[in-house]
Amino acid sequence: MSRSLGSLKRLRIPPQLEAFNFSLYHRSTSFFSLLSSLSPFRLLKRLFFKTLRYFSVSFHRMDSSFLFSLSSPSPSFADDVLSSDYSSPSSSPEPLFLVPLRWWTDANAALYGGGGGCGENKGVLYNVTSRLSNKELEMDDFLSEVESEIVLDMTRVGETGTAQGEGVSGSCSGTSDLSLALISEWMFLRAFRWHNDTKDVGAFLAAADIIQDLFSLQIRLSFSCKTDSLIIRINRKDNELRDFDRACSIFCVDSGMLEIWDFSGQTNQFFMDDRKLLSDFDQPREEMILELQVYGVAEARDNKREKMITDQCKIEAPPISGTMTMNGSMDDELFSRFKQSPPLDGSYSNACALGLTGLYNLGNTCFMNSALQCLVHTRELVDYFLGDFRKDLNFENPLGMNGKLALTFGELLRKLWAPGATPVAPRIFKSVIAGFAPQFGGYSQHDAQEFLAFLLDGLHEDLDRVKHKPYVEVKDVDGHLDEEVADEHWRNHLARNDSIIVDLCQGQYRSTLVCPVCKKLSITFDPFMYLSLPLPSTTMRKMTLTIFSTDGITLPLPVTVAVPRDGTLSDLVEALSVACCLRDDETLLIAEVFDGSVLGYLEEPSGKIDLIRDQAHLVAYRMLKESQRPPLFVFRHLREEKSEFTGYIYCKKFGVPLLSRVSNFSEGSEIRKEFLKLLNPFVMPAEELSNDYDCKGIDTNGDGKIESILDEDADIEPESEIDSCDFQFYLNESCWKEYKIEMNNPRPISVSSGIVNVFVSWPQKMLEVYDTSLMSVLPEVHKSTLFSRKYQESVSLYKCLDAFLKEEPLGPEDMWYCPSCKTHRQASKKLDLWRLPEILVIHLKRFSYNRYFRNKLETFVDFPINDFDLSNYMAHKNIHMSHHYMLYAVSNHQGGMGSGHYTAFIQHGQNRWYEFDDSNVFHISEEQIKTSSAYVLFYRRISDTVHNNVH
Repeated sequence: MSRSLGSLKRLRIPPQLEAFNFSLYHRSTSFFSLLSSLSPFRLLKRLFFKTLRYFSVSFHRMDSSFLFSLSSPSPSFADDVLSSDYSSPSSSPEPLFLVPLRWWTDANAALYGGGGGCGENKGVLYNVTSRLSNKELEMDDFLSEVESEIVLDMTRVGETGTAQGEGVSGSCSGTSDLSLALISEWMFLRAFRWHNDTKDVGAFLAAADIIQDLFSLQIRLSFSCKTDSLIIRINRKDNELRDFDRACSIFCVDSGMLEIWDFSGQTNQFFMDDRKLLSDFDQPREEMILELQVYGVAEARDNKREKMITDQCKIEAPPISGTMTMNGSMDDELFSRFKQSPPLDGSYSNACALGLTGLYNLGNTCFMNSALQCLVHTRELVDYFLGDFRKDLNFENPLGMNGKLALTFGELLRKLWAPGATPVAPRIFKSVIAGFAPQFGGYSQHDAQEFLAFLLDGLHEDLDRVKHKPYVEVKDVDGHLDEEVADEHWRNHLARNDSIIVDLCQGQYRSTLVCPVCKKLSITFDPFMYLSLPLPSTTMRKMTLTIFSTDGITLPLPVTVAVPRDGTLSDLVEALSVACCLRDDETLLIAEVFDGSVLGYLEEPSGKIDLIRDQAHLVAYRMLKESQRPPLFVFRHLREEKSEFTGYIYCKKFGVPLLSRVSNFSEGSEIRKEFLKLLNPFVMPAEELSNDYDCKGIDTNGDGKIESILDEDADIEPESEIDSCDFQFYLNESCWKEYKIEMNNPRPISVSSGIVNVFVSWPQKMLEVYDTSLMSVLPEVHKSTLFSRKYQESVSLYKCLDAFLKEEPLGPEDMWYCPSCKTHRQASKKLDLWRLPEILVIHLKRFSYNRYFRNKLETFVDFPINDFDLSNYMAHKNIHMSHHYMLYAVSNHQGGMGSGHYTAFIQHGQNRWYEFDDSNVFHISEEQIKTSSAYVLFYRRISDTVHNNVH
């Protein structure tokens, strides 16, 4: 259904429907001819033909926004649209807008310079004479219809001269109401935004004014070889009655001749090659049909024009809005929905404002909406995509989307910046971005920064001005100055990458690697699109762990240490080593324990401890350092319990697993001996034991203590004599395979993973001999008191930058190959800012992941709004470039890891801030910008002059 409706939008009316329409008209004419003599039917006849004509015109000009609102286009439909309509930059003409000449020249001079003239966009002057023709069509003996048509005869005078205004008429800055300008869509959007920004009232426009100032006309354009002029026909049957009436008011004047300046270049091209242009439009060569948008043109106040307008023009049209389609444009609903709805509850979601347009949530797409709003309110990108960006489309880059992504993004941006726009559903854009990054094709929640990185990369590839990337050979830079090397790397980068994204968003940093052995120095200069800054902590975190010793003497001991909140696992190990007086020949193995099992081992020294949850139970096993590193045996405890509901006996895990490295495990007795050694500290005092202990190997001596079961000289009794009260050991090789370990019968044990899991079944007698409560209760890492108010930690953005630029060793997984040592080394790395972009995007690394944990940091980052000064962080200071930045957008994430919601804060005109929450837009104060939800910050470079004025 979606595909059929979308296809209807792009197709002409089939011949069968045209035939049906003609047949209906013909049959109705015959029917009414029989009743023509009856006077009561004369009025009915008139009304019928008006209604029939209205339905005919309405069917031809069906509103595309209605089609899009019925159902969302499928991805294949979006591909069809893009591949068919935008195969090349010049495959379709730019939509045409007719505006007052003064309105255009004022904006053109401000945007492109040009003094008092027409700026960089030269215009062609046409003298226009107009007339209104009325032709009565005899449809039958008794029926007739009057066809009204406005005819504009455009005689080409010449082309403007220089930007100073020299030319045909000396200047193109006319002031008369009869001086009009014909411009392309991108020219109109740029000029419209400029006029809007210069108004004191800010960004808001009255919806009624927009509707009054903008309407659409369908015109028929032809070329007259005899008079060397263009003929424009505006027929009433092609247009809504009220639009035709307004056209009569504008063009049907007898007080002077109209002047139309064509800055779009389309009419000039028509003069140069009329036959080719006609064939390009797939219309009959004598005439082609265009959609003309008329904006801001005042209606003529000449009273004589009333005599030129027929009675048919004066008939009031029904209150039905016509389609405002623009020929050749994919954006059929750009100016088609102008509604005036009052703001509800402080929301500007339905308010008519330039650029304050929301995006509908298509299902977990708030991450996309937040990132898009930040980009579409980047002033430089707005000017670019409202301009003639199609000239930069790269259809040959295999790394891009053949221009589809840039085209779709540009059309979406234009919809959001259209005057009077209402919230937009970015369905086509979502389907296109999924073609570039398939992970965004579904409806799962994603990371806004990750989406932003893919989008910027895709836009760059689609807009890369380098059509054929040259091969760049890396030269030997030893002995050269850093400035020379940096410039060489940057030139090589620009030789292969040249787009608006590179111009605005890419900077350069210096990366320095130092070998820890030979001190070999390696310096490289790499581009960056954004900075991902860690969130350092200014406070300490208290963590409680339980120390388990493997010496067979020491009882478990809970230890609380204080470590930096942004510290690593090596910081935690160091603090524990001091707290438990760890010897040089000992080491600590930290593990998280849950439900009698080890969830994971924390062995990476560079692992972030902020990933460790406060509710976790951590155990630090204290064991001897061994060069050979024998297999690690993990003993997990099982005991029998009876179900209260079914009465069945089942095995239940309990306690903390005991760990030990076992060298000799050829027989089960060696494994048993190692386990009993680990249990020795948990033996109950003799006075707490019952008198009935007749099992072999368990007895008391004179001092009231239990004799050690681990007597080296004691003989192991036959299994038949100790099975009733001794431990049973089972080798856990997989989830479904467990093998009993016999005491005197050797059994091969696989140690390929270095870890051997053993289940130990505890008989009831042993549960009475050992104090299992000491191994069953573990404290949490941090126990929060009930109703305690959580302290919100604060850190400066400058501190985040310090942490990003500080020197630190590479991780074991990122070893660097030292060309001097000829081997991989754990080198130290240092980053320095070398070249800053115009738009600086800063990503705050709130989300942390590793093999076992994921976490989100709620740290409050105090970031500058009006002056982010990076002068002291530059390794290379360019005196011609400012290092001061001003915040203009923030992408926020609220909630935790599993769920959350993205919004955006945008600075929009006159230093006003707005919150974009999907389709809703709210005004907020500057004091509300700084929150602990800030995730991605967007800064714009400001000149030193602006910086000095601010301060």
